Amino acid sequence: MKAFGLLSFGHHALPGQQGMDARQTLQAQLEIARAADEIGVNGAYTRVHHFAPQGAAPMPMLAAMIGATKRIEVGTGVIDMRYENPYYLAEEAGALDLLADGRVALGVSRGSPEPANKGWEAFGYTGEAPNGADIARKKFELFMAAIRGYAVAEAAPLEQQYPRMYQPGTPLPIFPHSPDLDKRVWWGAGTHASAEQAARDGVNLMSSTLVSEADGRTLGELQAEQIVRYRQAWVDAGHDWVPRVSVSRSIFPILSDEDRRQYGLLASGEDQIGMIEPGVQTTFGRTYAAEPDVLIDQLKADPAIAAADTLMITIPNQLGLDANVRILSNFAEHVAPALGWISNTEGPVEGYPLDREL
Repeated sequence: MKAFGLLSFGHHALPGQQGMDARQTLQAQLEIARAADEIGVNGAYTRVHHFAPQGAAPMPMLAAMIGATKRIEVGTGVIDMRYENPYYLAEEAGALDLLADGRVALGVSRGSPEPANKGWEAFGYTGEAPNGADIARKKFELFMAAIRGYAVAEAAPLEQQYPRMYQPGTPLPIFPHSPDLDKRVWWGAGTHASAEQAARDGVNLMSSTLVSEADGRTLGELQAEQIVRYRQAWVDAGHDWVPRVSVSRSIFPILSDEDRRQYGLLASGEDQIGMIEPGVQTTFGRTYAAEPDVLIDQLKADPAIAAADTLMITIPNQLGLDANVRILSNFAEHVAPALGWISNTEGPVEGYPLDREL
């Protein structure tokens, strides 16, 4: 690890419930990103969940964060491609990347299980696979082709064009085009196979606080193997640039009695095995909550954190601005330096060399 960021799920209260409502949550998320930028945090990422009181439409938030910050990378973890118009997403992503001057890490994936029954069909999209994996894959391919500048339409006959700009039949790409945006796209991989596919596709790797693999090894050990497989597949594919890799963890540094009261009981001694989808055993990562010296030892022992260039810390966004800024500042000051952290003041994050030995 040489960089860390925050990952917010955007949880908010529904009318009649206690807690921050959607407006307050969005405003707090923006202020957390602003504060994180000043602390030196490298990234501010937002989760995307549909049909739930969580973050759903990331582009307005990402644009707002870009306008409110100077150095921090902004992104998603992850956009559910089942719900997306791939060409409209390409237009939005191109504009965002140009506004951000490349400070974008756009995580996309098939998406996770959700409250709705095939919710993507309510958005107008249908496919054959029960979990929508087939339409997510197709849309991802169309999205990548669009941001890479390939034509996706052709010019109409001259008398039908307004304004008249092209010779009839001219191949037309998506605008605006942001060069190298494809190098800032990440695939959220839940399995070794999907990580290897991400490498073949030529996109960065984003691994969460869980993986859809379970054989008795820890999450860190499973993800470390996933990263090894990803990097080998990347080399085999012959890509000419160095990709980035991120993993996510729930981490709470304890530096005061208040921290201990609020987070001490969250600590779990080991990972858990369960199911997030029927019939698929999943390894869920533990929650770390301890004094800095203990956290440093625990996190150094995690081989996936050592292998990844970026660590995403899932934050309890529903606790508001002050609590989350304290978590980030405590981690930055008391834990991250011992793990090899390089502040955002030192420039954009780069991936580790593919032949790096741990």
